[in-house]
Amino acid sequence: MLRSSLETGLYSVTGRIDPQVIEVETVLKSPFSQVLLANSITLTPGTLTVDLDSQARKLKVAVLTPRKPSSVIPFEKYIGGMLE
Repeated sequence: MLRSSLETGLYSVTGRIDPQVIEVETVLKSPFSQVLLANSITLTPGTLTVDLDSQARKLKVAVLTPRKPSSVIPFEKYIGGMLE
């Protein structure tokens, strides 16, 4: 969280942003787990979950800079371990 906050501030001040919407697949099956993951993404600075398709297990996430989908969901394994 701290790293994301610092990077987001730096990108905003320097203007080095390239906003994109990426699609992220999740292994989480429970809709509750998926919503918890979506909220954890939204709470991370520089990312915002804009759509969740529970049946297809896909999230659409707005990011400030290009990144791999796997780097957007670092909490997935913890949520899966607790709730699935």
